Amino acid sequence: MITYHHIDIDMPAISRRLTTDWVKQVAATYGKRVGDVAYIFCNDSKILEVNQQYLQHDYYTDIITFDYCEGNRISGDLFISLDTVRSNAELFGKSYHEELHRVIIHGILHLCGINDKGPGERALMEEAENAALALLPPAP
Repeated sequence: MITYHHIDIDMPAISRRLTTDWVKQVAATYGKRVGDVAYIFCNDSKILEVNQQYLQHDYYTDIITFDYCEGNRISGDLFISLDTVRSNAELFGKSYHEELHRVIIHGILHLCGINDKGPGERALMEEAENAALALLPPAP
């Protein structure tokens, strides 16, 4: 089950039904089933707090993915800073909607086993993100 939460920020204007169906479709392309996935939308101060408390990182990021996967069932908590998503959209010349969905699926791709820290991995992640975004149905 996929759940959507928000802390100290308004819930983003996304279709939960379409997003859930899309996430399940993308996971299935990797042979995965969706277990318990929680999206927690927050602001920069909350994501910094999570970074410091759990990862000992003293910086902002757009997403933090906590992986609780077992076998081919993906599960995890995905904290997404809408402040950073908004600033990254401006920085990269993308719409807020596109950048938000890129980050939403980025966490799922991590749960599916795609990494982005090692040599050449960032390019593979971007390719996977682009393929997933191509599957995203248009917003109603």
